[in-house]
Amino acid sequence: MAKYKTVNPATGETVREFTTLDDAGVESALSRPHRGYLHWRTTPAEERARILGRTADLYAEREDELARMIALEMGKPVREAKGEVKLSSAIYRYYADNGPALLEAERLDVPGADESVVYRRPIGVLVGVMPWNYPYYQVARFAAPNLMLGNTVLLKHAPNCPQSALLMEEIFRQAGLPEDAYINVFATNEQIADMIADPRVQGVSLTGSERAGTSVAETAGRNLKKVVLELGGSDVFVVLDTDDMDATVKTATRARLSNAGQACNSPKRFIVTEPNYDEFVSKLAESFKATPTGDPLDAKTVLGPLSSQSAADSLIEQIEDAVAKGATLLAGGKKIDGPGSYVEPTLLVDVTPEMRAYSEELFGPVGVVYKVATADEAVELANSSSYGLSGSVWSTDLDGAREVADRLDVGMAFVNEHGTTLPGLPFGGVKRSGVGRELGPWGMDEFVNKKLVRVSKK
Repeated sequence: MAKYKTVNPATGETVREFTTLDDAGVESALSRPHRGYLHWRTTPAEERARILGRTADLYAEREDELARMIALEMGKPVREAKGEVKLSSAIYRYYADNGPALLEAERLDVPGADESVVYRRPIGVLVGVMPWNYPYYQVARFAAPNLMLGNTVLLKHAPNCPQSALLMEEIFRQAGLPEDAYINVFATNEQIADMIADPRVQGVSLTGSERAGTSVAETAGRNLKKVVLELGGSDVFVVLDTDDMDATVKTATRARLSNAGQACNSPKRFIVTEPNYDEFVSKLAESFKATPTGDPLDAKTVLGPLSSQSAADSLIEQIEDAVAKGATLLAGGKKIDGPGSYVEPTLLVDVTPEMRAYSEELFGPVGVVYKVATADEAVELANSSSYGLSGSVWSTDLDGAREVADRLDVGMAFVNEHGTTLPGLPFGGVKRSGVGRELGPWGMDEFVNKKLVRVSKK
């Protein structure tokens, strides 16, 4: 029975189904990129960069097609989807432009020999396990730097994004990437575990849930394989003060409701100092209520459906748990009647530790606002989470905001902006948000052999 299928989350209609690999397919999926690696690793860096540059061009040329596909498969409004395509193109372009220089040998000033040099060399076949919420961008973060290095890729995408997965593979072929350098597989979780354990695979990168990350890390650790994990987040949006509350609320709304709130680095917890709290909460509630939902294939739609009915049901359970235990609902809180997996933009206050919404990631259009008396209290509350992906601090006092941002236990901290993602900036978290970094030069320092060659005269 097919496990990979396109189901339009706006209607619930099953559009297309695909079957998973059989045993022969698993063996082929392992042997092909291993053979491909032996060739790809010797391809000059300039040629690898040229192919990534052509990949960037093709993403730009096929923007409309790519955007409409993920709008259909996971519900991202098409105008947001185009932004994701542009960002993915920029990532491939970054490594095309900078990759050869990032691979240059590093000469060490260490006495006792004529020469000590560190070379950056690939390590082999990598497995990528990617989620549905940013189908192109998250593959680009993993694939671009590793293909530039000379590694080869086995890519397992989310089961609800099969057609966008095939489009990415097609674009690589069109760009001139050898067929065995990047292979899309429709594999089960059990098959992926077997692949990770296979000696031909040297590492695995997963972006997804904490549960999936734990499982993959366990398998990788048991088989001594390197892992990069980008997992969940419960990011904070700390408002210390503002000279333009309307602008701050507008940014907060856009950041929280983008991609229907289905982003690991979306601000899920708004922590606001007491003098600003009432105005912020009132205006944010009105802003959430004023945000309409619509068909993601419509260019005018701002907020689309969640990725699936099960995602919507799980989110509603978290909301209802909070309300039943005493949280105050200021906006939304319900599924929207009719076909599709739509949930109203929802705002909660008075959330306390015994509620699921306090400690769990809310992966949908739900925000929680907390009141604090001081910046110190804001930091303490922010750092009480088991997650540590990113966070932002908002203030007219840049020095004070910078100091607070530096105290956040996160991998990425921002002042007066939130969740900025650019090809040259590192992406990754701490604590239960994962291990490792992607993008920029850091993205080429994870699955690499930093090989020392030291030469001495006899």
